[in-house]
Amino acid sequence: MRIVFMGTPAFAVVTLNALHLAGVEVPLVFTQPDRPAGRGRKLTPPAVKARALELGLPLFQPRRVKDPESLERIQAIAPEAIVVVGYGQIIPDTIFNFPQYGCVNVHASLLPKYRGAAPINWAVVNGETVTGVTTMRIAKRLDAGDMLLKREAEIGPAETAPALAARLAPIGAELLLETLDALALGTVEAQPQDHAEATFAPILKRQDGWIDWSLPARRIFDRVRGLDPWPGTYTSFRGKRLHIHKAHPAASQAPASAMPGTIVTVQEGFLVGCGNDSALAVEQVQLEGKNRVSSNEFRRGYRLAGGEKLGEPLE
Repeated sequence: MRIVFMGTPAFAVVTLNALHLAGVEVPLVFTQPDRPAGRGRKLTPPAVKARALELGLPLFQPRRVKDPESLERIQAIAPEAIVVVGYGQIIPDTIFNFPQYGCVNVHASLLPKYRGAAPINWAVVNGETVTGVTTMRIAKRLDAGDMLLKREAEIGPAETAPALAARLAPIGAELLLETLDALALGTVEAQPQDHAEATFAPILKRQDGWIDWSLPARRIFDRVRGLDPWPGTYTSFRGKRLHIHKAHPAASQAPASAMPGTIVTVQEGFLVGCGNDSALAVEQVQLEGKNRVSSNEFRRGYRLAGGEKLGEPLE
């Protein structure tokens, strides 16, 4: 089958590789423009661009996929299908209605749950134990198109969002190849989503990482692993931002008298009181402007004391 591929992040590279290994003809790859990244704000290509160049595939990076040139390039190629994996722009109907087999999206959730830009992150943040991948037809409403195939995957109790993404990417790639075969054979029937059951996974914002210590420790732990690596989870310590990179719910409860956000013990790292008399055992932190260190190094370096409060508003 002759397809146009649209994708941007590393998650999408796995599907592009699978298409290449399967011998699927990919005469054009769309990806987002290069963006500044890192402390030096150096212009950096998307992961899909880097891989497409390695594979010698023609590449197009429109600022807006809605621009007329995008449709003109697709019409010139006349693909049988368009495959979309984390492209990052809304595909207009002039494009998704053009190919014979339509525009197929690989979405990292069991739709209609977790429509949106960050389904893996929000599934972990919300403490889900099962997620998966859905292939679906692109529609005008975000992630609301008819579903084609689905595959479930468990979420480990301590699994981070990056680790889950690494497991889901090959599942999505395999499911996409199955979907293309089924479309060509006419053996798959698209199923409409139940919009009443839809939940959403909006794009992550920096403020999503602020820790609310009144939540139970397990909920905070889910945020630590779900918002990794960005925006991360953070609190305040002595007037500065303190990132909590690793932590886990403590086996013992916090004293009933401990206010949420209060350091309740400083032995072997430190514990912080949370909601429902629970406590979070902090393992790895990074103070604003400093290097990442273990909680023990931090405790010794800043002479932490029980009763000290985290989470005061930052100026």
